[in-house]
Amino acid sequence: MVLNVAKGVIASSVNRVVVGLGATGLSCARYLYHQGVAFSVVDTRPHPPGLETMRRDMPEVAVFAGDYPEELIASAGELVVSPGVAMDEPLVARARAAGADVVGDIDLFMRAASAPVIGITGSNAKSTVTELVGEMARVAHLDVGVGGNLGTPALDLLAPGRELYVLELSSFQLERAGTLNLAVATVLNVSPDHLDRHGSMQRYHQAKHRIFRGCRKAVVNRDDPLTIPLVGPDVDLISWCMGKPDLGGFGLAVVEGREYLCHGFEPLLATDELGLVGRHNVANALAALALGHAAGLPVESMTTCLRQFQGLPHRCQ
Repeated sequence: MVLNVAKGVIASSVNRVVVGLGATGLSCARYLYHQGVAFSVVDTRPHPPGLETMRRDMPEVAVFAGDYPEELIASAGELVVSPGVAMDEPLVARARAAGADVVGDIDLFMRAASAPVIGITGSNAKSTVTELVGEMARVAHLDVGVGGNLGTPALDLLAPGRELYVLELSSFQLERAGTLNLAVATVLNVSPDHLDRHGSMQRYHQAKHRIFRGCRKAVVNRDDPLTIPLVGPDVDLISWCMGKPDLGGFGLAVVEGREYLCHGFEPLLATDELGLVGRHNVANALAALALGHAAGLPVESMTTCLRQFQGLPHRCQ
């Protein structure tokens, strides 16, 4: 594996521990391994999913499954924590109390990514919108990496020559993320979800809104005030809604008896031409248009994609 990491330098002197050995944790281990960085892996499960892969592909890396030495955590300078591991997990809490930095796979990814990154989160529809924006970029003939919480882990997308990344980000990933500095960020919608993990709607909302930290452009849903961030005047806000668009935003209008997706006053595509079926997918199309516009994708590529895109298999978003 060859990775373009000119943007980010990883300190090799730090005692680094990857916590969790599912798909994302394994991607973190693979990334660090190919950087030549020393690290250990801890998973409180006796037989985590990535254990055999670690033993086969990275046999010299110390892996502790089930039990682990307390001194390993006490001396850690940085914990790379998988999304499935809660921040109040005793292992993580002890390391934080001892002064360790806690990061996730998206922090590692953003240190290394040299192409613009679109980050997409929300309670619903984020997978469909992520894949839709990625397909718009493919139609525009861009070398795009699409994944994150959806499909391929973010770190496995890193490759020389990438021109754009489109990432689905979960609240579990965002709750531990630092300032991401995304080119474009959005929260599609907010409704109660994962409250057993986050503890309250307020904490869930705060986790989602971490996506906007340091972003250059923010795409907001005017129909859902909970998606609108508090950002400085240097951040461009681009809106979409299921009604009349504002100037420069995206929305709907009826022209000569047909309903159209519009950018401001300009009709772009009739809703009956969409490859996706259902009113919820009209909203998904508007969100994708706003995100693609923010990323500079050509209108022709976006509308062509919207005519062709049939959605994700086994999804109703």
